[in-house]
Amino acid sequence: MSDDEQQTRADFDGAVNMTASELRHWLDTDESKSVGQKPDGGGESTGHESGRHIVRILEKKQGDYTDDDYAHMRKVVGYVARHSEQRPSGDVHDTPWRYSLMNWGNDPEKG
Repeated sequence: MSDDEQQTRADFDGAVNMTASELRHWLDTDESKSVGQKPDGGGESTGHESGRHIVRILEKKQGDYTDDDYAHMRKVVGYVARHSEQRPSGDVHDTPWRYSLMNWGNDPEKG
């Protein structure tokens, strides 16, 4: 594994604080499906699709990661960092902001 891949994995592990099981369960909820940018014709949001890819990554052995997996890990790290900076004031438990982050594998209430 290259240094870049090691760093990507470390950054991904820092950004994604939900297990594959937690994320899979979350993605089945109406709240998960209610947020995010959807293609013009509707359908699955970008974040929801990302969540499904994250589950696949979390269920793989590290040696089985593809270049596409590493690219997605970098995308996840960037999204979580940017979206976290936009935290609204007050209780965020039942907010689209939290739901969007959770679609990307990060539950801000987990700390």
